[in-house]
Amino acid sequence: MSDETKPSLKARLCALLQKLRSLRIGYVGVIVAFIVGIIFWGGFNTALEMTNTEKFCLSCHEMASNVYPEYQETVHYTNRSGVRATCPDCHVPHEWGPKMWRKLEASKEVWGKLTGYIDTREKFLDKRIELAQHEWARMKANDSKACRNCHNYEYFDYMEQNTRSANAHQKGLSEGMTCIDCHKGIAHHLPAVNQNVGPDGKGVSPDVMHPVPPKAATPKAESASEEEIAGTQ
Repeated sequence: MSDETKPSLKARLCALLQKLRSLRIGYVGVIVAFIVGIIFWGGFNTALEMTNTEKFCLSCHEMASNVYPEYQETVHYTNRSGVRATCPDCHVPHEWGPKMWRKLEASKEVWGKLTGYIDTREKFLDKRIELAQHEWARMKANDSKACRNCHNYEYFDYMEQNTRSANAHQKGLSEGMTCIDCHKGIAHHLPAVNQNVGPDGKGVSPDVMHPVPPKAATPKAESASEEEIAGTQ
């Protein structure tokens, strides 16, 4: 059908309204349905946004007692510019579609709360590496989207970064790396992970990595002390 023979938008709307009228809905019914839809969407969106607050996250003691105190020690909590990245900023996508999918995934946490999956500090520490790996994998898969909502390689001023950071960022950009490849412990303590160090791959003792230097021998005095000289006089 050419553009010349295609019905106009006004004609299509009129046809739609005519069909609605044939269903005995009428104009009043359309208006009422529209208003009800707005109310429903407003209520749904308000409830959804309430779950995207730090206050909501901390309503569970699993968060308040374990990961939140760690986050308070980091630059994302307090810094010279006063810009804070809260829990949802990093753990909930900003786009509506990915946000809804993440909410569906997070519904498992409600079941975990009800069943006491991590209701003690000991249980949290036992599960920590598993939980961290899930989050690292999620961020790796979406190219650290949460980080890139605030940080962007293209806007880095490498002259303002120290040499180590500038070199690492440029290397990561050239090799297609993503933020979480290097910044796993940026907001929380790192769990104990296998670093493939040592003969059995389980690491080495601190004294091997940071040996204590031997104490320097105290040189013998080549001349008599003042007390000895005073005693002979």
